[in-house]
Amino acid sequence: MKLNQIAGRPGAHKKRVRIGRGIGSGVGKTGGRGGKGQTARSGKRIKGFEGGQMPLHRRLPKRGFNKPFVLKLNEVNLERVQQAIDANKLDISATVDAAALVKAGVLRRAKDGVRLLGMGELKAKVAFAVWGASKSAVAAVEKAGGSVTILAPKKEETGEKAA
Repeated sequence: MKLNQIAGRPGAHKKRVRIGRGIGSGVGKTGGRGGKGQTARSGKRIKGFEGGQMPLHRRLPKRGFNKPFVLKLNEVNLERVQQAIDANKLDISATVDAAALVKAGVLRRAKDGVRLLGMGELKAKVAFAVWGASKSAVAAVEKAGGSVTILAPKKEETGEKAA
C-alpha cells in the first residue's frame, strides 16, 4: 500500500449542499430560510422571542447573588509544603507565609492570601502565617511541633444580644 493509494471509507465524506442554486435543487429561491422578514435576513434575529408571550428567561425568578468583595485564596495542602521542604526550596527557620511559598515555587502568585488544607503529612516543625487553615491542617501542624497563625479577622459570634 502506498500513501497516494489510501482512500477514505465509503460515506466518510458527505458532499455539502449548495443552497440558493435554483428551484430544481430543492433548496433554491429562499434557500431554506422560509419566507421574508427578520428571520430571513442575515445577522438579525430575536433570540428567545416567543411571539409576544413573556419569554421563558423573564418568566423565571432571579436567583443567586455575587459577593462584590469575595477573596480569592490559594489553597495549599500540607503534602505540597512537605515536598518543598524535602527539596530544600522552603526555609522552615523563618515563618512560612504567602511570599515564602511563592518564592519556593509552591504557589504561582499570592492572590488575596493562603488557606492551608490538611491533605498529606507534615514531618517538619514549621511556623505558618496564613489567611485561613482547616481544623485538620492545624492539628497536623501542631502534632509536628509547629504553629499556625491565622491572619483573617475573627468573625463576631452571632449569639443572643445582651440587654
